[in-house]
Amino acid sequence: MEEVLASIVAEEKRIFAGHPVKAFQYGTAGFRERGELLDPVVFRIGLLAAIRSKCTNATIGVMITASHNPVEDNGVKVVEPHGEMLLTQWEGFATAIANARTEDLPGVVRTIVADTGCNFDVSATVAFARDTRPSSNSLVRILATGLTLIGAKHVDYGVLTTPQLHYMVRCINTHGEFGDASEEGYYNKMATAFRNLTSELKHTCSVLKLDGANGVGAEKMEKLMGHLADNGVLRVKIYNDGTKGTLNEKCGADYVKVQQLPPMGLEFVTGDRCASFDGDADRLMYFYKDNGTYMVVCGHFRLLDGDKISSLVAGFIAEKLKLLESDLSFGVVQTAYANGSSTAYLVEKLCVPVSCALTGVKYVHSKALLYDIGVYFEANGHGTVLFSHKAIESFKRTAASDVATPKTQAAKDLFQLSQLINQAVGDAISDLLLVEVILSHRQWGCSDWDALFCDLANRQLKVKVKDRAVIRTTDEERKCLTPPGLQAEIDILVSQFPKGRSFVRPSGTEDVVRVYAEAEEKSQADRLAYLVALKVYELAVGMGERPSSPKS
Repeated sequence: MEEVLASIVAEEKRIFAGHPVKAFQYGTAGFRERGELLDPVVFRIGLLAAIRSKCTNATIGVMITASHNPVEDNGVKVVEPHGEMLLTQWEGFATAIANARTEDLPGVVRTIVADTGCNFDVSATVAFARDTRPSSNSLVRILATGLTLIGAKHVDYGVLTTPQLHYMVRCINTHGEFGDASEEGYYNKMATAFRNLTSELKHTCSVLKLDGANGVGAEKMEKLMGHLADNGVLRVKIYNDGTKGTLNEKCGADYVKVQQLPPMGLEFVTGDRCASFDGDADRLMYFYKDNGTYMVVCGHFRLLDGDKISSLVAGFIAEKLKLLESDLSFGVVQTAYANGSSTAYLVEKLCVPVSCALTGVKYVHSKALLYDIGVYFEANGHGTVLFSHKAIESFKRTAASDVATPKTQAAKDLFQLSQLINQAVGDAISDLLLVEVILSHRQWGCSDWDALFCDLANRQLKVKVKDRAVIRTTDEERKCLTPPGLQAEIDILVSQFPKGRSFVRPSGTEDVVRVYAEAEEKSQADRLAYLVALKVYELAVGMGERPSSPKS
């Protein structure tokens, strides 16, 4: 090990002499920064991924992407053996190795190896891919250099969406049980399941307008549709495919969600069904232009976000499970940011159990695993459905019956759903096919889907504070423990607004406190958010300007 570490230090000094020094913090999204600042970080993440591979005796993934960030940014994140996000303990190791001085790097590696009981002498394999950002090619070369120096075998998958890499890693480590670890294998699995789920449907093929965010998802969706030619149910017209515009610039799922506007470059016509991917295709938003029914609320633009997707999917699965008459556990996982109307719909209308998890994919994913069938979609459009081995085997047994009944058909449909959905991670391509299957079965348009429930108005604000650590929360971030008296003040304010709800939580990356508020009407949500923000400023040592009152 010492000889390897010495060669790594020597090479790092040679390559990165004079490179800007910056402090980094690994989070759910990995590391993200301006592309030109990431060379040393990516080099060291290669070392970390190799050590993680040695510890798990499995292939580890590394993805070069910054998702919905501007094109000049880039990022890097590590993928666990079954396609999950990096474990929390290893996030700390990632931060430590990224920020160590070159001369301290061997000591950091020794500490990681000692703390994890890793055998440094065993082999390592790392699979990696990149998105379409200009800086991604050079970062991949740097990554490969680090992997070579530490003696890791590596597989370069080229340009992929982030969920595709997660899929590949899971396929490799399940030895093909999850699927074929190739891009063609990915398309074939999903296309086959989609055809099986829609082959008996008899209605006109509809066109979906898709905003590809000028990112990798546009190219990959086009490839998938090549496997679905003449499917009779779905045609896709792709806008913002990267041939003209700039990645994530006034387009993409994050833009549509935050701005509550259609993306630039897409023909937005009343009645059309539209969707947006984010830059690396792990988030999905649907939207449409109505005929004026909701004009008083927000003009003609109507958003169908992760809460709406979750409710659509949960309703379909609940219907199939009722026919199956099984004892399989089924539930939906949300975060505190889920709209209160969506929670009420799931619990009161569908009678589906709902659990709340901390904000972040790794938290909702782990809680969804507690169910035989667990659905999770964050409001931002990232989500998936998880099926236990018990559930899949149950579907297979029932579907194998020679007698055609609603029960056997439900089992067949549920099994095919488990094949259609990328269970490794939220996947915009897979999720889009899932939504299209359900809408086709229901023979619904976007307005039918939107009518499941009416979102409560909501508002989010940020309050700059001296130290975000003064805010401590409980009840999955829905209640505040400190500073003293803040939660009592929030409770009093919430009680003054019809269907009011509000919570505060510290940012994970900056000294700000995030405020969420919802109420029956937009003006009420705006007012509640302002009043709560004001209490945060007063009780949590706010900095800079006081929160300003919303315009009446």
